[in-house]
Amino acid sequence: MNELSEEKQPVFEIALVFSKKEEKDEEYEDYNEVMEVLVDQLKKTGLLVETVPGLAHEFIKLAAPLEALGKAAAELQIRKRTNIGMDLAFDWDQVKAFARQADGSLFSWCERHHCYHHLIHGIVNRSKLAVPLKYGSKKFYWELWEPLLQRLETEGILKEVFPLHDEQKKKEMVSSWAFNIWDVTRQPIDDIYLYFGTKIAIYFAFLGMYTQWLLFPAVLGIVLHSVDFGSLQFLAHPVFFISIISWAVFFFQFWKRKNYALITRWNISYTVGTGPGHKILGMDLNSRQHPLEFAKKLEADNAIEKEAYQRYEWKGRLKRIRNDAVIILSIICLQLPFELAYAHLYEIIGSDIIKFGLTAVYLLIIQYFTRIGGKISADLIKNENIDDKEYRADSLIYKLFGLYFMQTYIGVFYHALLHRNIMTLRKVLIQRLIVSEVFENLLENSLPYLKYSYKKHGAVRFKKKHDKGSSKGKVKVNSRVEKEYLKSAYSASIGGELEDGLFDDFLELALQFGMIMMFASAFPLTFAFAVVNNIMEIRTDALKLLVMHKRPVPRAAVTIGAWLNIFQFLIVMSICTNCALLVCLYDAEGKWKLEPGLAAILIIEHILLLIKFGFSRFVPEEPAWVRARRVKNATHTQDVSRQLLRTISGGEKMFNPAEAIKES
Repeated sequence: MNELSEEKQPVFEIALVFSKKEEKDEEYEDYNEVMEVLVDQLKKTGLLVETVPGLAHEFIKLAAPLEALGKAAAELQIRKRTNIGMDLAFDWDQVKAFARQADGSLFSWCERHHCYHHLIHGIVNRSKLAVPLKYGSKKFYWELWEPLLQRLETEGILKEVFPLHDEQKKKEMVSSWAFNIWDVTRQPIDDIYLYFGTKIAIYFAFLGMYTQWLLFPAVLGIVLHSVDFGSLQFLAHPVFFISIISWAVFFFQFWKRKNYALITRWNISYTVGTGPGHKILGMDLNSRQHPLEFAKKLEADNAIEKEAYQRYEWKGRLKRIRNDAVIILSIICLQLPFELAYAHLYEIIGSDIIKFGLTAVYLLIIQYFTRIGGKISADLIKNENIDDKEYRADSLIYKLFGLYFMQTYIGVFYHALLHRNIMTLRKVLIQRLIVSEVFENLLENSLPYLKYSYKKHGAVRFKKKHDKGSSKGKVKVNSRVEKEYLKSAYSASIGGELEDGLFDDFLELALQFGMIMMFASAFPLTFAFAVVNNIMEIRTDALKLLVMHKRPVPRAAVTIGAWLNIFQFLIVMSICTNCALLVCLYDAEGKWKLEPGLAAILIIEHILLLIKFGFSRFVPEEPAWVRARRVKNATHTQDVSRQLLRTISGGEKMFNPAEAIKES
């Protein structure tokens, strides 16, 4: 156990927020104090507890020693990578067999958060009688086998449970990441993974790689914009167009390779979930059931289970088709006419002041439309038979992106294809890429600070009102945990429970990618603007996560999910739009005479579609070393499987895969 003794001193990672006590009533003296009971119960689970008074709330900070985390992980049956490469249910007695993280810790931040959740929400009344509790002027009974935190939430005593920043690690990452402008696109991805979890680390890995790869089309666009190719000028735009489509196809193939490499390096299983136990046909593999009884039960339930699964599967598919149809028809019938009306009015109005007022009204209305669309989409998804939270989040992303796609691009399409005004199109592109993105960066970094200042002022005002002028000196927030609590959560602008703040960050990248790709032939210089914006985005997003917001709740997603399909869709769209733009560019008279270049444009379109769907097979998605490691792990799995078969055929031992694996 020498390795365990070298484990770092536990730090406070979770905070519980309670409302301020009201005036006490002597009548309740026979009741137990809530805070005393809760602190005692938390300590019994093995957690380190510290109470902190605040201006407007009371706080409890929690830290977990390794042993407490290990026992919770064993109870949850969290699957972890072992030193032989297999993923097995964690066993505290065999702790040395499990691989450690890059920083030497046994559990990742995502695993630790699951353990904290299990420990604090697993506190139930195991006594024989209901326990009378009081909190200020409130009194109630803690019933038998009732979760204590759930009851405190119902009573309005417990306000929130949120993760705390590790001050030492945060300062190190602010210095090495957020303020390290000299590395440009280089980021400490492994440190981001250890501190924030997989999903956020994958986002920043994607953002960094995307920005690096953007340098090629940016340089190409600057050359095309600056150099006069003389008699070969008519070939410059088609060559550039073909180059960027090829660039996009290869970028996403190499991104998939990097994604595989990252999750393999972090010892994350991307084929098996990390939930509490796994089931086959509704039966828990960790149950202690005799193999003969297990086989009989499996055979009897096989036909029933198959029919139920088929009915469940097709019912869910039909619901998803219905919901998608509702969203698509809503976009076509409601949002499309509104967007076209705005674009038409913007085109015919001559006064800049009226245009500015029209844009302001448009932005207000479109935000209202988007919120309504988000609520409708979330309600529709609740009726779909999707058990996995990440799949439900992907379904929400697809539906919402349709709304944002329409409001972002329909005006640009209007200027490009209907009015065929290239100069106006370039002005709109510059406006969208520079003004809107700078405005978004300022907004997403200033709003959290304004919300924090408002909440801080409210806490100070509450303290003064509660003390009724008895406090001397200036009242201010002193405790770190209260400062963390007053910060805004890293949440999506749509307010959906299925998505966090990465929805807005990925949405911004996707809309930018569509803008620079779909109209590349009209204004190649947009790639240079995108590079500058993304370099700033890396640092501002890092500062936002480390300083402006609470520490996000970790998510276990190992890919960018639905956004990858959205980016692929935008590549196909860019092939179509750029072909139309090339026709517009070479139609000098503005009469849409397609005959001279129609054949060439069609040939280019077919070549690019071939590149999109053919060249993606040229670069393997999985690196050779990752595939070799997977084959090696599969060999170990076969050996363990043989041991399981011998255990089953023996008929004496219980069918428990975890025990069979340990014996092997």
